Amino acid sequence: MEIKLAVIGCGKWGLNHVKTAHKILNQNLLSVCDINSSNSIKIEQVSKKIKFTTNIDDVINNKEINAVIIATSAETHFEIAKKCLLAKKNVLVEKPITLLSKEASDLVDIAKENDLKLMVGHVLLYHPAVLTLKDKIDNGEIGKLQYIYSNRLNLGTIRSEENILWSFAPHDISIIQFLTGSKPIWIGAKGAAFVQENIEDTTLTYLNYPGNVHAHIFVSWLHPFKEHRVVVIGDEGMLVFEDSLKNEKLKFYKKGFSLVNGSLEKFDSDFEVINYPEKAPLEEEQKHFFDCILNDKTPRTDGVHAKEVLEVLETAQIRLNDE
Repeated sequence: MEIKLAVIGCGKWGLNHVKTAHKILNQNLLSVCDINSSNSIKIEQVSKKIKFTTNIDDVINNKEINAVIIATSAETHFEIAKKCLLAKKNVLVEKPITLLSKEASDLVDIAKENDLKLMVGHVLLYHPAVLTLKDKIDNGEIGKLQYIYSNRLNLGTIRSEENILWSFAPHDISIIQFLTGSKPIWIGAKGAAFVQENIEDTTLTYLNYPGNVHAHIFVSWLHPFKEHRVVVIGDEGMLVFEDSLKNEKLKFYKKGFSLVNGSLEKFDSDFEVINYPEKAPLEEEQKHFFDCILNDKTPRTDGVHAKEVLEVLETAQIRLNDE
């Protein structure tokens, strides 16, 4: 079996998918579909052998195509993914997988019924630094996991179709779900709208997980500088991944408190830089998708994972609306 791929949607991120897929698959990237016919020029620049079409039925009805990457606008994800799955094609769809967890459940069911792979593009779960974080937590290098927080902040592109929670927080929810390996038992959220009425520019989401593990997510596009940071606290050490830095992005701190002769004493030492493989997360994500198809594996970010992230988002949005 060989992967025969089509990419649907070639905007900015979709074009990244096209270039990456061509690098991995070469001539087995058969087709690209986009409603904007002028994007055919961009595809020709990647390869003149890639067939460009503005008609999605050209992809759906092509029986040679057995895998599809969907990088269209979020509100179209459900219908396009459903069509592709019903046409017996494995699907990698960009985040969010759909706008409703019920729709995500429907896609999970269709994929299962047709023995197909359904995967969501939570690309940071293919970042080698995040995988290193997971390994160190699972190996007990920071002791018992206690607390995780993440900041995703910048002076960003303001969106009118979604608030900051739905725009930025899916990345961090997916990371925290992955690192804890569990679902939250309580969710709270607060936010504020300043630039546009009823569209939050900043939110703080609080998550409580089994085993007294807690987390919070601070996201904002109304911020003076860019910061992408995940901090993981254990009772024997702490890990920090700061993707917005140019160097020394991943650090281990031997810090915390220990019980000595019945009294709590602080232990505190300088950080250690942790090296990890330099790999492109998007390329790793696509390779994982293709490997799961070829070797019948469950994707790391499968439809169930995507649905659980949506459920957290939906509950957080309810908490925002309750304010």
